[in-house]
Amino acid sequence: MTEHSHPPLSRPGPWLVDSHVHIDDASFDGDRAQVLACAAAAGVRQMIVPGVDASSWPRIDALCQGHEELYPAYGLHPLFLSRHRPEHLRLLRERLGHGTAVALGEIGLDFYVEELDRDVQQHYFEEQLALAEEFGLPVIVHARRAVEEIVLALRRFPGLRGVVHSFAGSEQQAERLYEMGFMLGIGGPITYPRAKRLRRLVSDMPIDCLLLETDAPDQPNAGHQGTRNEPVRMLETLQAVAELRGETPEAIAAATTANACRLFGLPPPELS
Repeated sequence: MTEHSHPPLSRPGPWLVDSHVHIDDASFDGDRAQVLACAAAAGVRQMIVPGVDASSWPRIDALCQGHEELYPAYGLHPLFLSRHRPEHLRLLRERLGHGTAVALGEIGLDFYVEELDRDVQQHYFEEQLALAEEFGLPVIVHARRAVEEIVLALRRFPGLRGVVHSFAGSEQQAERLYEMGFMLGIGGPITYPRAKRLRRLVSDMPIDCLLLETDAPDQPNAGHQGTRNEPVRMLETLQAVAELRGETPEAIAAATTANACRLFGLPPPELS
């Protein structure tokens, strides 16, 4: 356990799914087993591990084969545009053909980083949306300063399902995503009191469109700035969402876990 980890709870918490965690990241190489054990003891029992570039896919595949609670997704992330090559789309199709992926992602658009070519981003994004359509997979979408463009692109692929992770758009944009059958991934940012627009959105959004996530090792919760984020911190996010909605953590956990199982085709929580 790292100095930033929470100790395991004395009793199992509600069954939770971390719908977006980069547990393959090198920052976990020294204590990954302890981090996963700590999360499981706190009730975080299933995790979706998205890929970001072609080199990450074999690593994620091996990790998920060794841990039944981890489920792989494969994609080409816009922030790593310089690493992507046209042939990676062919390799992605081949990997999706193996049938182990529960989603295609992390894909999307990032217009916050100005030096990333928007046209090239759009090309890789739409090519991957076409692959998701071909394989009948949900998509995990990164949308930074580009929610409007994401919505427009998704409209060209009616019938696709998925989640816009770390959602930071407007209520109107969220409603358009709900109408298309998309969910919103909510994580650490909701724990910051200054995130007023996001907190208003989450307080009354449709519960069947809500997923919980950590994006660990990134996006630490309030009070943990500057530290490595971990899946166990999702309990703090759960508590914040429950307080905002005036519901119990157990009710939010049950609903968001059911949403994740439905979207990604995960086995449902064990009855115990």
